[in-house]
Amino acid sequence: MRWGIILLLGAGLLIATSAARAQRGGMFLGSLEDPAIAYTKGPLANAVTDLNTRLADGSVQLKFDGRAGYLRSALDALRLPIDSQMLVFAPNSLQAKRINQGNPRALFFNDRVALGWVRDGEVLEVAAHDATQGTVFYTLEQKAPAAGAAPPQFKRGFICLGCHVAGDTLGVPGLLMFSALAPPDASGFGRFVTMDHRTPVDQRWGGWFVTGNIGAAAHCGNEAPALDPSRRHGLRSADGLFDLDGYPAASSDVASLLVLSHQTHMMNLLTRIGWEARAADPTQHAPFTSSPGQDDRIAQMMRGIAAEVVDYLLFVDEAPLPEAVQGSSAFAERFSLQGPRDTAGRSLHELDLRHRLLKYPCSYLIYSPAFDALPTAAKAPLYSRMWEVLSGAERGERYRSALSRADRQAIVEILRDTKPGLPAYFNGAILQ
Repeated sequence: MRWGIILLLGAGLLIATSAARAQRGGMFLGSLEDPAIAYTKGPLANAVTDLNTRLADGSVQLKFDGRAGYLRSALDALRLPIDSQMLVFAPNSLQAKRINQGNPRALFFNDRVALGWVRDGEVLEVAAHDATQGTVFYTLEQKAPAAGAAPPQFKRGFICLGCHVAGDTLGVPGLLMFSALAPPDASGFGRFVTMDHRTPVDQRWGGWFVTGNIGAAAHCGNEAPALDPSRRHGLRSADGLFDLDGYPAASSDVASLLVLSHQTHMMNLLTRIGWEARAADPTQHAPFTSSPGQDDRIAQMMRGIAAEVVDYLLFVDEAPLPEAVQGSSAFAERFSLQGPRDTAGRSLHELDLRHRLLKYPCSYLIYSPAFDALPTAAKAPLYSRMWEVLSGAERGERYRSALSRADRQAIVEILRDTKPGLPAYFNGAILQ
């Protein structure tokens, strides 16, 4: 039997083996306390800081509700859709002793924040993607409030960095999804692979329940004794697999799993390129001194990092879907209706789910506060490399096979209509 783990939220989660944490690209090697970053002490701007302010002034209140605790009202307050629910049953996390196939951990997300809930657990675990500080971790105590007690607050958790700053997060505080392809050994470790949109489907979702239909394509999900092997593909619902008391839904939608697999690494890349630009900026490190050729060396470094980010942002190495995917909830339809639309009604949020994740293969996180907050030293080479690829000036076969001219044309047209601050050269012609 295979087991799976998500190193997504919370402190004390199992640290994967060195093989699983192998670097899959460049990595930030600077300090989290670099004066230009100041991760533990710098100002924050994310969905949780906003919610804490509203909790303190009484404009939002959280309701404690039985075994679910604050879950439902926290989902509402953070605007986390119930149809994004995913269920992981591997007993490896902050609250591992309570997680098993009869009591899986539920995860919820949007494009700004993710939340983990364990039934009868001690805390809600939350990870917010900050505009400048990468992923910031919080917990909320799952305890019924005493009469007259102060409003609950989400508390920042620095202990989480023990797992969430690693090679697979690119050296910045980030998110991870793991699929385990072997059971834990005596030391508590198995063989894990990091999941993102480049991971072949047959290596995904070990230790997860997966609801929805991906045809006969092999994957590692649903390998639980409660499920007869004949039911592990095309599972429509988790109903009957375990007691659903407290869970908002009975789904662990394959469409939401696919989206989050893209999103985690994309967030980490945006954090890394922003941090690299800030850490390399001599004007942010007093006393400022300059050396001959320093600006050119920084620019060359940033162009290299930008190329890596753009490859992922444009899905150049995306693993194809072996068969069309159909989710088990309203997630795919709702997600596809999000985002700004161009004059033709197209959105970068639109899902394909036939051969690939997105209809128009450009990450919707280009609209995120983290992208908008990138320093010019990061954003300029990002846009330059994007245009090189999208215009067709990049002639490499890897790019030509990944992005058709129709894809590139559609992406550019959508960006022209929907992305403020797009460089003027995006009005140029798209080559064959």
